[in-house]
Amino acid sequence: MTDFAWDILLLGGASGAGKSCAAAQLARERGAFVVEFDDVVSALHRFTEAGHHPALHHFDGIPDTSMLDVDHVVDLQIATARALAPALLGVVDNRRTVDVPAVIEGDYLDPAAVAAAVAESAADDRRVRAVFLHEGDPDRITANYADREPDGGRQTHRAQVSARYAHWLAEQAAQHGLPVVPARPWHDTSARIEQALGR
Repeated sequence: MTDFAWDILLLGGASGAGKSCAAAQLARERGAFVVEFDDVVSALHRFTEAGHHPALHHFDGIPDTSMLDVDHVVDLQIATARALAPALLGVVDNRRTVDVPAVIEGDYLDPAAVAAAVAESAADDRRVRAVFLHEGDPDRITANYADREPDGGRQTHRAQVSARYAHWLAEQAAQHGLPVVPARPWHDTSARIEQALGR
């Protein structure tokens, strides 16, 4: 038994919360591989067509989501996350066959699917755990985007969407018994995640 509570960690949360940085830190500490679920999402979008998989193409034909109501964009994000549940379970199934620890992180980790992945692996010798990183302040998310994407301008609408989606993720995670960890302060995010997981 190691000092770590997980072999496969599902790290969810909305855009701009700091998941990528936290995942990289956790992976370094654990000697783990990082799986960017956004890569899977992009591959599935490229591989499928709206006519056959409409649930994966909600944002097709919308060049600028800032023209839409925040709640409408969040509804589309939720629908997309739920549609991607089988893909997430497939990624977890594959990682369970590999004897290397992994952090699977992304915006589209639906808490219900995450809870199912944790439950399905309960009898395994590969410990699958999950946590959601939470940042619900749109001003902070706007600043995070400015730091990360300095040429992108002030992305206030995108940050409002992310904050609203973050609150939905946190509520759903709590309903499924999954820990929710505040993103800040950043200097000890990985330690607080490990503490929430029972390291």
